[in-house]
Amino acid sequence: MNKPKLSKHFEDRLPSVIRSAQILFSNRKDKKDLKVVNLSIGNISLPMFPAMKKKLAQLGQDIFHDGVVKYTPTAGSKIARESFINILQASGIDTSGLFVNITDGGSSSMELMMLGTSGPSSLKPIMLLDPAYTNYIEFAKRLSISVITSSREIKDDGSFKTINLEDIKKNIQHNSPSALIVIPYDNPTGQFLSQEILVQIAEICVENNIWMVSDEAYRPLCFLENQEESSIWKITDNDVPGILGSRISIESASKVWNACGLRIGGIITDNERFHKKAISEYTANLCANTIGQEIFGALANVSHQKIIDWYSTQISYYKRILRNLKENLLKELPGLIVTDPESSIYCIIDFKNICDKNFDAEDFVKYSAGQGKVLLNNELYTVLLAPMSGFYTIPGYGKTQLRIAIVESEDLIMKTPKILAGLYQDYINSRR
Repeated sequence: MNKPKLSKHFEDRLPSVIRSAQILFSNRKDKKDLKVVNLSIGNISLPMFPAMKKKLAQLGQDIFHDGVVKYTPTAGSKIARESFINILQASGIDTSGLFVNITDGGSSSMELMMLGTSGPSSLKPIMLLDPAYTNYIEFAKRLSISVITSSREIKDDGSFKTINLEDIKKNIQHNSPSALIVIPYDNPTGQFLSQEILVQIAEICVENNIWMVSDEAYRPLCFLENQEESSIWKITDNDVPGILGSRISIESASKVWNACGLRIGGIITDNERFHKKAISEYTANLCANTIGQEIFGALANVSHQKIIDWYSTQISYYKRILRNLKENLLKELPGLIVTDPESSIYCIIDFKNICDKNFDAEDFVKYSAGQGKVLLNNELYTVLLAPMSGFYTIPGYGKTQLRIAIVESEDLIMKTPKILAGLYQDYINSRR
């Protein structure tokens, strides 16, 4: 008997590269016998900010004591919006003239931004720096919006080539995108974009009358010494005449605040009309997670000093782990290229100097998730990682590269180099 057909979009849809390894591992028959180190997705395993933890513990006796959980306004609860404002103010940012819309995670903000700047099936592309966070690429596909990119390369020493501003200019002039999206504390590369670079990019956006969009989910996780915190919201009209009313930032409770499962994000703009229309569009979603908003709302009244102290603790933690991880990866896999992240919670490894020409990082990920295992201290392990091919818009790029997310416990992360080396050797042997 015939059945209704799926849409072509659904038929062609494959899992995101940041989830594909996890899905494959979940289907293993022997998964109960293994310890899995899941470094494929930015699902942080650290406790939330103390005020948020306290709020979580009080929810049943507090606002939801009667068991009633209602919708919030579409723009979000007052306390959740004030939390994002307070966070910005703690960084010395003038928040007057900024408008906040709370969304279900930063991902919903990304999609909302694309709808507002380009629109579905638009002739106006969006512009990314390649490699780029895969969800921007995936949402563009969902909305039938084309993507143009300016490429970045990883050097053999693990550093990044400077962003080519002239290439960005030429690309914009040739393709007329609706928006240029930057991630100053970059996912997936860990590259840091200084305030000086953001100002230069802003000048290009104003010159070409396009939106400047900044994904600031990882602000202010920068590991460079004596480096000023950068933000789209630190650019003034004196810095770049005409920038006011042209900016959008993507915000999140997931990363710096260690609250991925709350699914709370924010889209902030200095353009009131964009904000009002974003709310109109988001009424179809009704509102973001009410309980998540209440927990995140605990940040609304936290002192700026406590926020700054929290940042310092987070920065020290990730900086130490990334340094030790790189050292041990190079020890276990000599010749491996390991990036030296300047920011965020990711590093990239590249096998190109130690693998044969047929090596495919995506296939290696599938092997590790679907059948690979390594005996370490009398226990079996495997590691889940994300192939970098899903972060590039150009087919064939990133074929030998993987992204590592610093999200598991420190103990598990430090076991990763030995596990990864064992998996790689077993994978190579299996292909002979």
